[in-house]
Amino acid sequence: MGIWARQVTPRLVARGTEPEPIRRLRARACAGLHGEVVELGFGSGANLGLYPAEVTRIVAVEPSDVGWGLGAEGRAGSPVPVVRGGLDGQRLDLPDASADAVLATFTLCTIPDVARALQEVRRVLRPGGRLHFLEHGLSPDEGVQRWQRRLEPVQRRVFDGCHLTRPVDRLVEESGLVLESVERDYALTPRLARPWVYAYLGRARHA
Repeated sequence: MGIWARQVTPRLVARGTEPEPIRRLRARACAGLHGEVVELGFGSGANLGLYPAEVTRIVAVEPSDVGWGLGAEGRAGSPVPVVRGGLDGQRLDLPDASADAVLATFTLCTIPDVARALQEVRRVLRPGGRLHFLEHGLSPDEGVQRWQRRLEPVQRRVFDGCHLTRPVDRLVEESGLVLESVERDYALTPRLARPWVYAYLGRARHA
């Protein structure tokens, strides 16, 4: 990673003021989590405070030392223990069938080899365990898609490889996980934000 990705992007993400509709979607993505949860792309801990009481431990996978450091205060005040469980979602340093659930929020857009990361999710989930995801990705509207493709090169440079055109539901299905539910829609934000806020909210199960 370059200095922008290492030093600037984590601070931009951590300091960003998230619209309330996105916060509500995060809460819905966290609903139903329980036991030991692996969170991909933990960052500075945007989902802390949204985890249900049934979660016993969070294993945080976060490649950025800067992002991890920015979340120190939040982790210290978390009622759920948080441990750092690796740096790379493409190569999870976790045993097979060791997690009750995996949470990914606005993370699958950035991982370079997303197919490999989803295979790793499948590997670490216990049978019956679930992936909960909230991601932005490819819009079904051709006009928005055109803007997504135009903007994606800049998006990837500024936000550490973040893609705008990934079909998240299809990628999850291709990993071998069973897609149980998925909602696809624009988040309730201004129309100008549509290339960035076509959201996929869903769950998939390890068969």
